[in-house]
Amino acid sequence: MASITGSGPYSPLNYFFVALAVAAFVVEAWAFIDAIIRPAQAFRAVGKLSKPIWLIILGVAFVLGLYAAAYGGITGILSVAAFVAAAIYLADMRPKVKEFGRGSRNNSGPYGPW
Repeated sequence: MASITGSGPYSPLNYFFVALAVAAFVVEAWAFIDAIIRPAQAFRAVGKLSKPIWLIILGVAFVLGLYAAAYGGITGILSVAAFVAAAIYLADMRPKVKEFGRGSRNNSGPYGPW
């Protein structure tokens, strides 16, 4: 009979780390997909890192997150760094590039074009 504090492969702590890795992977996938669909001009207009640089960073984060989720839990400091990169994109860059896309399409008044 397994105990709650056991260190086997089916311990509650192991399930917690797997759930944490899957949640981190979802955030990293969201950030990567969002960066793919945003136009490159939006990244240039914001004036920070370019779209290809963000795609490389978030692509690596996506792969690391997939590895951590597939092989059960946190695999080290690289997994934490991948999550932090995705979180920085979602918190800092996404609102700015999202506003750029919204401003360029919405060139009409509340009741139609001016």
